[in-house]
Amino acid sequence: MIKTLWLSESGERRCGGEELIAQWRESGDGHLWIDILSEDPRAERDLLLAMDCHPLAVEDAQRKRHPPKTESFDDQELVLYRGITHFDEELNVELVPIALFASEKCFISIHQGKSLSIQQHWNDAKSSLVRQPALLAIRIMHYSVGRYLDAVLAFEERINDLEDAMQESPNDSVMRTLISYKSRLRKLKRVFNYHERIAQTLLKETPDLFIRTEPDIVHALQDLFDRCERVHSLATMYYEICGDLIEGYLSLTSHMLNNTMRVLTVITAIFVPLTFIAGIYGMNFDNIPELHVKNGYFIVMGLMGLIGAGLLVLFRKLRWL
Repeated sequence: MIKTLWLSESGERRCGGEELIAQWRESGDGHLWIDILSEDPRAERDLLLAMDCHPLAVEDAQRKRHPPKTESFDDQELVLYRGITHFDEELNVELVPIALFASEKCFISIHQGKSLSIQQHWNDAKSSLVRQPALLAIRIMHYSVGRYLDAVLAFEERINDLEDAMQESPNDSVMRTLISYKSRLRKLKRVFNYHERIAQTLLKETPDLFIRTEPDIVHALQDLFDRCERVHSLATMYYEICGDLIEGYLSLTSHMLNNTMRVLTVITAIFVPLTFIAGIYGMNFDNIPELHVKNGYFIVMGLMGLIGAGLLVLFRKLRWL
């Protein structure tokens, strides 16, 4: 599906489909936003080439698993990043690759699934951003990062509860929860490692197109970088906390298992010599002299008692019990 938003120099706002593209190019008036959602790849490529997009940029934009990046072409800037289709307080996230082409008078967004940030700005009454394609691209990314940041900040209370639970009553259920969170945070770290690099690149090597069309773009880029860096650092911190809690639980479980095994080992050590003595005098041989001692039973039982008590005292001195 192809949607277009045409904002003329006089402020007239027109929404439509592909037919507005030809009208806009003929008139040369105003600015145009083309939003391409789940379009046929061949038709999408033809349209992008017709809009003077560089073939290499088109190829990057159509790759399904291309990592986020930014690249400058003649009179055009390409930004690839991961937008959000769903994100909740449990850090369940569904991402959609988004390609943004920004030029002086045209802005093109491409995505294969619903994008909350693009939908938000498309429906925003302040359509004057269409006149600032470079700033519009930054604002779309800024909105996505803001949603990530809100969810990650809300997760702080959850991670605190998990820390308390691991200290008070650690169990396998909390362990499974931590492992699932660690997996989601790893994914978030990977995504924002890319996003932070994009924002840093745009900030340090701001494209001439951005500066030429929006002199104050540096402030928006700085804000975008700060947000990306904060989400990345928070995700990294929470990821490490989850890892520390998991390792702590495993250490605690290992310690409890060691204590159990130590008790069982002590019990075994006490009863091995007693079992040995009982085994000797339980053999069915006629020629065992001790069998004919009048108080032999009581002597052997006393000896076994002394051995057991002696080993018990020894293990207590060694603090094995």
